Amino acid sequence: MNLALPVLVPALPALGAAATLAVGKKAPGLARPLAIVPVAVSAVLALVVALQLGTGRTLDAATRLTPTGGPDIALSVHLDGFTSLISVLVGLVATCVQVYSTAYLKEDRRYPSYAALVSLFTAAMFLVVYSGDLVVLLVGWEVMGVCSYFLIGHHWESADARSASLKAFLVTKLGDVPFLFGIFLLAADAGSFRITDVLSAATEGRLGHPTLVALLLLAGVAGKSAQFPLHTWLPDAMAGPTPVSALIHAATMVAAGIYLVARLLPVFLQSGAALVVLAVMAAVTMIGSALCALAQDDLKRVLAYSTVGQLGYMAGALASGDREASVFHLVSHGAFKALLFLAAGVVIHAAHTNSISAMSRIPGLRRTVPDAHWTMGIALFALAGLPPFSGFFSKEAVLTAAEHAANGEALTNGLGPASAVPQAAGWIVLISAALTALLTGAYAARLFLVTFHSPAGAAAPARAAQAAPAAPEADAPYSPEPDEADPATAEPPAMRWPLWVLAVPTIGFGVAGLRSDWLPALLDGGSLRPTGVTAVTGTGLAVVGVLAAYGAWRSATARLATGRPAPAAAGRVPEQAGAPAAEVVVADPGRTLLGPLFGPARHGFGVDRLYHLLFVRPVVAAARLVRFLDREVVEGYVQGSGIGANLLGRAVRLAQTGNAQTYLSALLAGVVLLAVLVAV
Repeated sequence: MNLALPVLVPALPALGAAATLAVGKKAPGLARPLAIVPVAVSAVLALVVALQLGTGRTLDAATRLTPTGGPDIALSVHLDGFTSLISVLVGLVATCVQVYSTAYLKEDRRYPSYAALVSLFTAAMFLVVYSGDLVVLLVGWEVMGVCSYFLIGHHWESADARSASLKAFLVTKLGDVPFLFGIFLLAADAGSFRITDVLSAATEGRLGHPTLVALLLLAGVAGKSAQFPLHTWLPDAMAGPTPVSALIHAATMVAAGIYLVARLLPVFLQSGAALVVLAVMAAVTMIGSALCALAQDDLKRVLAYSTVGQLGYMAGALASGDREASVFHLVSHGAFKALLFLAAGVVIHAAHTNSISAMSRIPGLRRTVPDAHWTMGIALFALAGLPPFSGFFSKEAVLTAAEHAANGEALTNGLGPASAVPQAAGWIVLISAALTALLTGAYAARLFLVTFHSPAGAAAPARAAQAAPAAPEADAPYSPEPDEADPATAEPPAMRWPLWVLAVPTIGFGVAGLRSDWLPALLDGGSLRPTGVTAVTGTGLAVVGVLAAYGAWRSATARLATGRPAPAAAGRVPEQAGAPAAEVVVADPGRTLLGPLFGPARHGFGVDRLYHLLFVRPVVAAARLVRFLDREVVEGYVQGSGIGANLLGRAVRLAQTGNAQTYLSALLAGVVLLAVLVAV
C-alpha cells in the first residue's frame, strides 16, 4: 500500500481547515467547497485504504520525530481492521455533517470559522484513529478538546453556550491530567510510546504497574467519553449547533475514549480490578443516563443522555473483555445517533423549539417534516435495539459478551486468557445492560410518540399553527440555540439527503456481524452472532419498555380527551405565545413511568448540584480569598513600602534648606552628640 494514502486522510481536512480560515471571510463563496471537498475526499480515501488493507492484515510504519532521553516519539501509522472500520465511519458522518451545515447555518456570519473547526476536528479524530504512537495520539486527543470548546460555544452571544463550552473544556481536562500521567507511566514500563511495543509488553507481562496505568487512563476515558462521574458536560453541550452534536456525540470525540481502551485492551486485561471499575462505571452510566433521558423535555438533551448510556454499553463490552462487540456497537451507534441528531435539527428547524412538549402541540408536525419523521423512527428503532435494525445486532453482541464473561468464558479473542476478566464484571454489565435495554425502549417510544403523535397537536386550533412556539416545561433543563430558520420554508435538500444516507447503515449494517467472514474477519475473528438467550431477553425487555411507554402515553392522552387533569400539576406547560393565558396538559408517559423519580431524573439526580457544592463553591471561595489576599494584603505591603519611602523622602527634603550655616550647626551638633556618647 502507498503510505501517502493514509497520510492524506487526516492531512486533507487539516489543510481544508487552514484554507477555509484563510479565505473564508474574503471569499465567502469558497467557504462551503473548502469545507466539504477535503472532508469528502478523505472519506473516500479512508474507504480506499480499508479496501486495500483487506481483512486480517495490519500495516505499521514509523519515523522518529525527536529523541527524548527516554522512549522516542515517532510519527507512526498503525492500520488494521479496527482503524479501517472507524475511519470510514468518521469520514461518512463528517461529510454528512459538513453538507448538512451548509443549509443549517446558511445565514450564520461565522460559518467559515465553524466549518474550519469542523474540518480540524475531523482531522484530529483521523489522527487518533491512525496513530501508532501514544504521544501523537494525545495530540489529536487534545486538538479535539480545543475544537469542541469553540464549536460548543459557537453561539457565544448566548450565556448557555459560553458556560457549556467552558464546562466541557474543564471537565474533559480534569480527566486528561491523569490520562497524561497514565501515558507516561505506560511508556516508562514498556520502554516505548509505540502502541505495538506497549501491547507486546502487556502480552509478555512486562508492565510493572498495570492497575495504576489502567485507572489513570480510565480517568481520561471517563472525561472524553462522558462516563460517570465526568459525564455532566455532555447534556449541557447541546447549546452548540445541532450538526456539532451529531459530530461530537456520534463518531468522533465521545468515541475516542472507547476506541483507546479497545486499542489498549491487553493492558486492561492485566488488571482485574481495573475491569471491575470499568464495569461499575459503565453500569452507573447506563442506568442513570437512561432514567434521565426518560424525563427530559429538550429533544437534544434526550439524545445526549442516550449517547451517554450507549457509550456505557461500549464500555461494558470492554469490561467484559470483548472489544469486537464494543467497536461493533460504536460504529452502529455512530450511524444511528448521527441520524437522530440531524433529524432532530430538521424537526427543530420546523418547530422553532427544542421542547418536545411544545412540539406535541404543533398540528401536523410529522407531515411538515416527513423525511425527519421516518428517518428518526428508523433510528429510534435501532436505538431501542429492535430487529432487524443495526442497533439490535450490536446491542446483542454486548449482551452476549457480558453473558460469557459472567460465566467465566470471556470472549477475549486471543488478547488474553478468559480468566483475566472477573466474573463480577460480567454480571454487573449483564444486569445493568438488560435494565438499560428496558429503559431505552421506553424513552425511545416516549420521544417518538410525544413529538410526532400527540393528540394535543392534532386537536390544536388552526390559529396555533400561526403562533410562536410554546415555551418548554417550567423548571426543565433546556439548551436552546439561536434559531435563524424560517418555519414557513421547508428544509433544503442539503438537510434531507444526509438523513437517508445515514439511514442505510442504520438499517443494514447489523447483518455484517452475522457471518464470520464479514465483519468478524475484519476485527479479531470472534463471533458477533447473538445467542438465543440474550436475543430473546434483550429484545423482550426492549419491547416491554416500548409497550410500557405506549400504555402510559395512551393513558395520558385519554385523560386529555376526557378533560381530566394530569396526575401532577408539573405536567402542565404554558400555551403557545399569543394564546390565552391558559395551560395545556402534556401527555408525557415519562412522568407516569418514573413517578417520584421524574423530578430528580429531569435534573440529572442532582449530580451537577453536588459538584457545585463540593467543588465549584470551594474553588470560587478560594479564588475570592486569593483575590482578597492579593489586593488587600500583598498589594497593601507593596503600597505601604512605596508610601514609606515617599514619606522618608519628604522628611529628608525638608532638611535640605541650602543654608551652609544650618548644615555646619547640624554637623557640630552631631559631633558633640557622638563625643558625649563615647565619653559615657
